[in-house]
Amino acid sequence: MRLFSTTIASALLLGLAASEGASAQTARDYRGPSPYEQIENEPAPRLIVDAPLAETLKIGVFQAQYRVENMRILPVFGPGALSVSPRVGHLHIIVDDLPWWWADASDNNTVDVAGLPPGKHKVTIQLVNPNHEPVPGQVRVLEFTVPHYSGSHH
Repeated sequence: MRLFSTTIASALLLGLAASEGASAQTARDYRGPSPYEQIENEPAPRLIVDAPLAETLKIGVFQAQYRVENMRILPVFGPGALSVSPRVGHLHIIVDDLPWWWADASDNNTVDVAGLPPGKHKVTIQLVNPNHEPVPGQVRVLEFTVPHYSGSHH
């Protein structure tokens, strides 16, 4: 009886391992390289930004989801951070071409700007290095209109 149970358990485990291996990605496939390994010839960083959510624009709130490839978004700044591998950076967010902006190093995957009045607006999202220098070609500009609405956003 014991031999039979051991044989069945072994067969089940082998079958489970085979089925997981066929469809599962490795952690590296999903998350990218480990922060403990230096990456030679890193591919260029890439910023992908979705259109703002139409539903939240109806109440004066801009929300646009983003993701970054080949750069980790972290609160690491200054010249020394330029040599970190895998590379690090953050986002700069500019609203309506105003002369000020803010840095977002949270990597929460959504830019959120509340309290926008009705009318045309523009949000510029820049992928930048630790010295606040834009990564070439990685700036996204989203133009949109906030409709007239009543009430306030809480």
